[in-house]
Amino acid sequence: MARKRYPIGIQTFDKIRTEDRLYIDKTEYVYRMTHSDSNYIFLGRPRRFGKSLLVSTLQSYFEGKKELFKGLAIEKLEQEWTEYPVLHFSMAMGKHMEKEQLERYLLYIIGLNEKKFGIENDAVDPNVRLANLIMNVYRRTGKKVVVLIDEYDAPLLDVAHEDDNLKNLRNIMHNFYSPLKDCDPYLRFVFLTGITRFSQLSIFSELNNITNISMNREYSGICGITKEELLTQMSDDIDELAKSLGSTRETAIEELKMNYDGYHFSAQSSDIFNPFSLLNCFANQDFGSYWFASGTPTYLINMMRKFHVLPATLGKMYAKSSAFDAPTENMTAITPLLYQSGYLTIKDYDKTSKLYTLDLPNKEIKVGLFESLLPNYLEGMFAQNGDVTIAQMSVLIRQDDMDGALQLLQTFLGTVPYCNVTNHEGHYQQMLFIIFSLLTGYVVDVEVHTPNGRVDIVLLTDIRLYIIELKLNRDAQTALQQINLKNYAQRFALCGKPIVKVGVNFDSTQGNIADWMIEENDKDS
Repeated sequence: MARKRYPIGIQTFDKIRTEDRLYIDKTEYVYRMTHSDSNYIFLGRPRRFGKSLLVSTLQSYFEGKKELFKGLAIEKLEQEWTEYPVLHFSMAMGKHMEKEQLERYLLYIIGLNEKKFGIENDAVDPNVRLANLIMNVYRRTGKKVVVLIDEYDAPLLDVAHEDDNLKNLRNIMHNFYSPLKDCDPYLRFVFLTGITRFSQLSIFSELNNITNISMNREYSGICGITKEELLTQMSDDIDELAKSLGSTRETAIEELKMNYDGYHFSAQSSDIFNPFSLLNCFANQDFGSYWFASGTPTYLINMMRKFHVLPATLGKMYAKSSAFDAPTENMTAITPLLYQSGYLTIKDYDKTSKLYTLDLPNKEIKVGLFESLLPNYLEGMFAQNGDVTIAQMSVLIRQDDMDGALQLLQTFLGTVPYCNVTNHEGHYQQMLFIIFSLLTGYVVDVEVHTPNGRVDIVLLTDIRLYIIELKLNRDAQTALQQINLKNYAQRFALCGKPIVKVGVNFDSTQGNIADWMIEENDKDS
């Protein structure tokens, strides 16, 4: 039996079903939402996690297209299949816009819905047009209206770090969403998706009856592909991938988990795989960083700069439950936004303290995030062959040639145009941390405590443990002497691997490595 085609880049439920493409059945969640106590629901998930497809599925359901749901879970659950008029608004194209552009865009998407129902209105205010649209559709059809808003926060994300611009655009969006409260008598169901929360938008400030299911255990698997869904609905795909790669089924599953699994969207959640990366991996029969290849959101990098986030701190973090309810523009820490954007995920939850433990979900996120951050530590001039250099360094270190790896890095840094003098040792520490973190399969940590001080960088490979001390505008011998004088190696004596001491000196005027010294640890010292 030939496998079904994958819906790569297709976010329309109707098209997936009529073209008989692979569809992971989420219709039980659709029934649950549409028959819940709340008629106003918000769902937050990272980009490319299936939010738009879920909105499209809801549209087909409310439009009564029963034939599209044949064989799916909802077919046995829904008995009435009542048809409702649906207004569908996507804010995805409202990014990177100035005030006037955004207002025109809102009028444009309202106009598309007006045309669908044969309604004409020349009002210039988006809120007036939206209110008029809802009431007229209700009067013409005699049925309550369904409003579906996809990526409600898209116009605001890229200016989240700009206080003045954010305020202007937020006021526009506030104005646009405000009719949803006054039009309540005419509405059957309102569903919104996005990534994060912005205060002073009528969705959250005025619609006090909206239910946020983003971290609700009952809906943790509503987007993405759960481990159970992978092993059952995509079992043949796993076998095909294993055959293509010349590995066993078990090995293929472990590789899929290591690269794309690890997401949890509630305190108690199934393992969730990134759907975009998983489908692309199956389609291409190869592992790759597909989610990052589709674009790195500038809003996150900008917010990380605003909060002065160091790459070395991007790992295990902690957050109280209340932090996830804090509006984006009022955040005191970036941790919740990193979670909402998909760069951190829930690893544990303590009920007593209401404390979440968060960490990087998988290899794809770790590698992709550090690759995105590296240009910031090379003055924005990270050459295209930077990833090749890091790959070559990985090979040399695996061959027990740290000297060759540092020489290669020195040569590469010499090709990077260097403009600004950085008289800060921590800058180079973070740069090396990112580079070493991108070396395949190695463990790296910074500021590692010992009885006599803190080691700048510790790198653990399959065959060695490297203790690396950095100096700025001094010399490598001084760095090596510090390792020996403070006997840093003693702290790692029980690691079970040979220890190598590395002193590295940077020259701030060139932004490059000036010299280095490498010394095998004397176990008797």
